[in-house]
Amino acid sequence: MNRRLLAGSITMFLGAALAVVPDLPAVATPAGEPYTLWYDEPAPDTDQGWETRSLPIGNGAMGATVFGGVAAERLQFNDKTLWTGGPGVPDYAFGNWDAPRPGALEGIRERIWKEGGIPATDVLAALGLKSDTPRHRRFGAYQSFGDVRLTFPGLPEQADGYRRELAVARGVAGVSFTAGGVRHTREYFASAPAGVIVARLATDRPGGVGFTARIAVPANRSATATAAGGRVTVKGNLSNNGMAYEAQLQVLNQGGTRTDNPDGTVTVSGADSAVLILGTGTDYAPDYPTYKGKDPHARLTARVDAGAARGYAKLLAAHQADHRALFGRAGLDLGGVMPAVPTDDLLAAYGSGDASADRALEQLFYQYGRYLLIASSRPGSLPANLQGVWNVLEAPPWQSDYHLNINLQMNYWPAEATNLAELAEPLHTYVDRLREPGRVTARQMYDAGGWVAHHASNIFGQTGAWDHPAYFFPESGAWLAGQLYDHYRYTLDEPFLRRTAYPVLKETARFWRDFLQTDPRDGTLVAVPSRSPELGASTAGASMSQQILWHLFTDLREAATRLGDRKEAAAAAKVLDRLDAGLRVGKWGQLQEWKEDIDDPAETHRHVSHLFSVHPGRQVSPRTTPELAEAAKVSLNARTDAGTGWSKAWKINFWARLLDGDRAHKLLADQLRTSTLANLWDTHPPFQIDGNFGATSGMTEMLLQSHLGTIDLLPALPGAWPQGRATGLRARGAHTLDLAWSSGRLSEVRLTPDERGTVRLRSDTFRDGARVVDRRDRPVGHRVEGDVLTFSAKAGETYRIT
Repeated sequence: MNRRLLAGSITMFLGAALAVVPDLPAVATPAGEPYTLWYDEPAPDTDQGWETRSLPIGNGAMGATVFGGVAAERLQFNDKTLWTGGPGVPDYAFGNWDAPRPGALEGIRERIWKEGGIPATDVLAALGLKSDTPRHRRFGAYQSFGDVRLTFPGLPEQADGYRRELAVARGVAGVSFTAGGVRHTREYFASAPAGVIVARLATDRPGGVGFTARIAVPANRSATATAAGGRVTVKGNLSNNGMAYEAQLQVLNQGGTRTDNPDGTVTVSGADSAVLILGTGTDYAPDYPTYKGKDPHARLTARVDAGAARGYAKLLAAHQADHRALFGRAGLDLGGVMPAVPTDDLLAAYGSGDASADRALEQLFYQYGRYLLIASSRPGSLPANLQGVWNVLEAPPWQSDYHLNINLQMNYWPAEATNLAELAEPLHTYVDRLREPGRVTARQMYDAGGWVAHHASNIFGQTGAWDHPAYFFPESGAWLAGQLYDHYRYTLDEPFLRRTAYPVLKETARFWRDFLQTDPRDGTLVAVPSRSPELGASTAGASMSQQILWHLFTDLREAATRLGDRKEAAAAAKVLDRLDAGLRVGKWGQLQEWKEDIDDPAETHRHVSHLFSVHPGRQVSPRTTPELAEAAKVSLNARTDAGTGWSKAWKINFWARLLDGDRAHKLLADQLRTSTLANLWDTHPPFQIDGNFGATSGMTEMLLQSHLGTIDLLPALPGAWPQGRATGLRARGAHTLDLAWSSGRLSEVRLTPDERGTVRLRSDTFRDGARVVDRRDRPVGHRVEGDVLTFSAKAGETYRIT
């Protein structure tokens, strides 16, 4: 089985007392536990084995993957601040122009007006960053920090009774096996409270634990390794940008002996058990323009020291309490019963006829998405990137960066609705910090106010354009601003609105007021140049651009009105009066991708960007705009259900919003069958975590929607889910809901509002009448009109509707 990597900091030696830790029983998970991934063999010690079979743990800032070898264990670990590129590279310019380009933007616009559309490469030639220095060197890439390598002399390569697991409800990974009549158990977890990764190795025979521990790092950096007081310390600088890094691994043994070796390794012999505490640090700081902080040694040492001083029992208890407080808020029961088979076998058999096993896998996949968000995004850390927090490569696909034309946004789609709202704080902070470099990009590239960001960003404030046509997408900032405002719509957190979301909305809108141009064909305001990611020519008023901007100015007007800023509300309304909303039905019944009716019905590109207003937007719905919703279905059918992992996940959300639960479920099944790896990571290919998050979001949208102002209950329930229960879901307006259904019909709702006000619920079941009571079973006055039930609610009260 794969073992869990420990995430956190490493501390200095604390004294002889820390060499003894209490002997604790290993956590045992039943084979059929509903929220556990488990396997009967280790992950291969290769990059492919890492991607497809290793098991992830994380505490937001750090991540690790467990391979679970018997005679040799590998814990590959990461720290989200370890990047190449950035200001440490002499010619880094945040993606901005190397030199002024007078008339470049005007020239591009003039060509578009004359020609209708021009090659996207021509836009980048005029507006993109050009230099002799390779862009990847400047931009950088997320790095593997290294591996904790453990070798166990005397143990065989294979053993009896082998089990490797990841219990996502507890956030603990484990490995167990029998060799030579001795039962070995190993546990791993990444502690957010302690900021470290922790492991415990034990046997059922006294003196049965013996190993040598070392830290191995990639070759693209300087490295020195030392061992003192049972602590392995590896430190140095990246060759690319000089970033300082350090990792510490404290080894604490109960019984036996511990030896510090001259080569920077630590050996334990004849111990009853041992605890490992791992921590990492760099000199990165999120401060524009240097992004340079203090050497990590002192704070890293203090963190590992503190973890070692607490001891394993307290570290584990604090970690599990912290993890369960988040994970346990929401649940999903589709009636599945987990069979006692390894997870890779369960996945391989999906759809073969065992409906109970299929529902069990779907339940696990849903909660796995929530687990991955808990593990890869915590307040105070950087946001989850293309691979969350896990990366094994020095040159990862797409730099393992922040793609801002859907991927970063998709990472956080499930945060609000599945009751993990505070885990979006890294995204909010990241967007807020992009404004400062984004102002320079807006001024240099477009002679505009406000701020702007393009398709791809890093941890070093990259807001300019790359020299690649797919990477020109100035609408990124506007999409991100809307995601911040949606956090307010879910939480009604007015201090957040005033402090973060509203300033971002205003400054984003300022850029677009300067950027928008009057279309001479009809007098509307359009984005020029614009493009439908990542497809087609650059043109004027591509549908996705216009839809994003409609949402931006609509959100701004609403937020300004709420905060009493009449001037800003009026300015937003003035733009909306003239803005092209990007919604047209074309000649073959499709929702047009461009302002011109030029869509190709044979196009099957994985992006379906012109359906932004179906999801995550709110302009198009069968409830409000049935003609546009039908056109969206035509476009989706033309694109087909094929696509990469994240694309299938987006389509789950689309079909849920279009109220077709069976089609949404079919896309979920496709994703599980063809775009999910043995360790349940989503694959593009390669591994890309947004598909996991998008699938969890889509499953939630099938059960609960609130984007239109009314809370829609079971709006897209598929026939495959005839009965079930969902708990702890969140709706806009700051409501928490539990739902139960049977024979495909809603049977009970429990609703708790954070604020007092009018509640509107929609379900066909209400047409047959409903009963509403408070927590004391007292009747509550309500009104039913068709399929909508309305009543007045008090903050903190729990209401039951049957």
